[in-house]
Amino acid sequence: MVQHSDTRPLTHPSHDGGASAGAIAFIGGGNMARGIVGGLVARGVAPSTIRVAEPVADVREALAAEFGVQVVADAASAASGAATWVLAVKPQVLRGVCEALAPAAAACAPLVVSIAAGISSAQLSRWLGGGAPAIVRAMPNAPALLGAGVTGLYATDAVDADARARAQALLASAGATVWVDDEALIDAVTAVSGSGPAYVFLLAEAMQAAARAEGLAPNAADTLVAHTLLGAARMLIESGEDAATLRRRVTSPGGTTAAAIAVFEAGGLHKLVADAVHQAALRGRALAADND
Repeated sequence: MVQHSDTRPLTHPSHDGGASAGAIAFIGGGNMARGIVGGLVARGVAPSTIRVAEPVADVREALAAEFGVQVVADAASAASGAATWVLAVKPQVLRGVCEALAPAAAACAPLVVSIAAGISSAQLSRWLGGGAPAIVRAMPNAPALLGAGVTGLYATDAVDADARARAQALLASAGATVWVDDEALIDAVTAVSGSGPAYVFLLAEAMQAAARAEGLAPNAADTLVAHTLLGAARMLIESGEDAATLRRRVTSPGGTTAAAIAVFEAGGLHKLVADAVHQAALRGRALAADND
């Protein structure tokens, strides 16, 4: 099921009164967190309700200057009393961060949204002190920085309808959202859309190089390729047609496009892409073991 937005408030007090209404704590202030924070502020969320814990002073200062949000150096100060936590640190440091936050998690029972690849909800729960906290795993992608991303979401059984809606609204600030019912599928989401922008950039690199090899000036090659990819993506989203139908529609028998497609197919493009995505998914699964 694909959901593009949610009109409910992003945060509410916890039912036991332990968490502050309206407070969202970002643990980590890197690019992905910045993209989500920017989306929230653009949608009208009060910057005063957003806290960002970031150890790098220059990053903190930039976030405060650009968005007007609260910034602190340590995770505990940001998380204390917040209704929603967004774990936005690297997978290899997440265990230490969560274990340090375990007392705060017990005190305020927040909704925990993790955007760390490969770290399971069971690991997060254990590191946060157990007790089956409400955890949503989320996998946004790089275009979230422009509000044009897509995020895969998985909710544990402890996430009620209200918390699910809050997570939905939080990530919808960065683009479209897709819920999956099986946590194992988050690795597939990571492999397809999380890593996917790099696949598109790789294709763009190859097309631009080929265009130059055919004699086009670099600026012309770059513009032609970038806008071709943009236009094709818009057709895929806005036309209501699937990719195979659109491809057939622009491939005239015996024409120039058909000649190019034949080369791709002879080179085993479909299998190459399937193998690449599968390897990315396997690596996502391995991250959990690497960081346990």
